[in-house]
Amino acid sequence: MKIVLVGAGSAQFGCGTLGDIFSSTALAGCEIVLHDINPESLGETLKVAQDFAAAQGLTNRLSATTDRRAAFRGADFIISSIEVGNRFVLWDEDWKVPLQYGVAQVYGENGGPGGIFHALRIVPPILDIVRDAMEICPKAFIFNFSNPMTAICTTVARAFPEARFIGLCHEIGWLSRWLPRILGMDMDDIWFRAAGLNHFSCALEITQGKGGRDLYPEVRSRAAAYFARDPGYSDLFDEYRSTGRVDSFEAFHKGEVQGRSRYEWADRHLVKFMLENYGLLPITTDSHFGEYLGWAQDVVDHRGILDFYDLYKVMLSQEARREITLKVSERVVPIIEGILGDQGYEESAVNLPNDGLLPDLPSWIAVEVPALVGRQGIKGIAMGEVPKGYLALLREYCGVYDLVAEAVIHKKKDLAIQAILANPGTHRARGLRDMVDRMIGLQRPWLDYLR
Repeated sequence: MKIVLVGAGSAQFGCGTLGDIFSSTALAGCEIVLHDINPESLGETLKVAQDFAAAQGLTNRLSATTDRRAAFRGADFIISSIEVGNRFVLWDEDWKVPLQYGVAQVYGENGGPGGIFHALRIVPPILDIVRDAMEICPKAFIFNFSNPMTAICTTVARAFPEARFIGLCHEIGWLSRWLPRILGMDMDDIWFRAAGLNHFSCALEITQGKGGRDLYPEVRSRAAAYFARDPGYSDLFDEYRSTGRVDSFEAFHKGEVQGRSRYEWADRHLVKFMLENYGLLPITTDSHFGEYLGWAQDVVDHRGILDFYDLYKVMLSQEARREITLKVSERVVPIIEGILGDQGYEESAVNLPNDGLLPDLPSWIAVEVPALVGRQGIKGIAMGEVPKGYLALLREYCGVYDLVAEAVIHKKKDLAIQAILANPGTHRARGLRDMVDRMIGLQRPWLDYLR
């Protein structure tokens, strides 16, 4: 068994994923190849991994290479998490340059013009990764953690329809934090299914155990009392400004931070709006869900979004410690175990081509749905009846992803401009060509393939 980590020079991704693999008895003794384009950071991760394996008496074969094609030879599983360039410098440009042309947006990472520029930068190198995999190890499963997830998965499926390419995102974890506290129940007694687009998904079913009593009415009636006091990012940011520390950031994401928020429905204004107007609970917060909605500008907690962005920059700019701990932090290793053991268990959220999983959406769009995991791979679960109003919101963004995929594959600047014009959050037309030309100039060498 051979597993390749692409982007392993990242302390967070490389060491975190190694800890997940080393925790698995099913993967004991497997070969692990670390790959990155940065030889220095790659070497540091390898050294930490080798020292840890020796200290723990692990039998895994460990190696590292900057040669991607060599790394892929004989691979069974590829786990990829990459970015290009200086993440926050480019993100600032994605968010702020459109503002200079009169185009406001929420967050600017996955949706809106910023999300389009992000996709136009990162999808081409991911297509190169998949192209090499299809030539060298075409049966390998490829797990992607990079954003913008839906744009990446949609374009890969169009360019390489035979690829076993699956997008994974931990945003679904918010439901495991929120639901027990809203309902006053143990998470083991709560069963849910959520579906939509990545970062733009809602819970469709919530029951007491699978097939048990419908808990959604209780969620709707109790949500206001919970979210009115649930701490948010502005609460954390105020703490950071008073202490100069962001230690609670990780604890917050694990659901360990409790108490009363100073800001009502902090970072959750869209949760409130969706519950009141659609009867649905989003799986994530304003910054993520709001990127896809033109009217979100009127609803979201703008302060909370900016405080989250500033906290995130501080956290990721700090020197990350390269250390490995024996614990499972992401879902990819349980999925690999499910494939190897033909477990047939239900995974709560994967990203793969729709093909009828969500009704009334194009077959080619990558959707985020629960799936069954077994020896044949990962099979998405069809959602059946989905509220029409919610489907209308999802459909509105599908055309953007269609144009982004075409712009990348055909290297067409005009298609990139049309993707921005199709975006629900774009309310200006004049000056957009100049805006795209400026971004191409600013973000060389990642965008100047567009002609």
